[in-house]
Amino acid sequence: MLLLDGLYPNGPVLERCRDYHWQFMIVLKDDSLPTVWTEYGALLKFKPDNEHRQSWGERAQHFRWVNDIRYEYGPNHRHHRDVHVVLCRENWQALDEDGEIVTKTAKHAWISSQKLRRENVHQRCNLAARHRWGIESCNLVEKHHGYRYEHLFAKNWNAMRGYHYLMRLAHLLNTLARFSSALVAQHLAIGVRAFIHPCAAPIAAHGSIRQRSNSAWNVRSSFASPDRPANRAVPSLHSPRGAPLLPERHRAVESDRASAQAHSQKRLLGHLFDPNPPESSE
Repeated sequence: MLLLDGLYPNGPVLERCRDYHWQFMIVLKDDSLPTVWTEYGALLKFKPDNEHRQSWGERAQHFRWVNDIRYEYGPNHRHHRDVHVVLCRENWQALDEDGEIVTKTAKHAWISSQKLRRENVHQRCNLAARHRWGIESCNLVEKHHGYRYEHLFAKNWNAMRGYHYLMRLAHLLNTLARFSSALVAQHLAIGVRAFIHPCAAPIAAHGSIRQRSNSAWNVRSSFASPDRPANRAVPSLHSPRGAPLLPERHRAVESDRASAQAHSQKRLLGHLFDPNPPESSE
């Protein structure tokens, strides 16, 4: 399914989607396709059953839709398409700057490739169309919050695609690092942008990150349970508390395995944080 913003509700895009049998949800702005909006307003009063109310999270939503609206485009309106329009109005409570509870409202509208009904309006609008905002939020962070991600990095499609995958992996690793209790001090000291910037590598190379790579790694739980508080370290294979948990006959084997794993981790971090990486042999 194509999830498109308000730049794309036009005849050529709709025609291309039809030719390739692509499903879509396209944002419909107030000033886009005025004839479609006029038909929507005129036909809505004859469709009293085309509505759905629900609570989604903390938001109360009201959907109204009209199917099979004729949209004409091209020279002398030679071409036409039937489109399906859905409008969602929602409200929720939030705290303002003064700490007072206020009611906020929002309105969203889309063009759908399939007819809307009560059984699919939630899936197509909330679970599909609005998911595009999460994708755009990731791109916004990568473009403006230190990753220097722009629209064009190469003229070769494979190279561009590979760079995109590497950028997403880097974003994922840095997000995990940001929420790691072991790296909180570094983020507070130098900030998020400096932490992910290439100039942060020399700092990390001789900072506490390097020191932690020389010690045994523990797995930490982020979820609380009745018998384990949140963020409590799970005893590692190198921990004295963890030793009694291992049977005597397996203790030596597990110790060798843990040593090999720790050595691999040190080598990995050494390559990641080395300010002077070795030159390529190519």
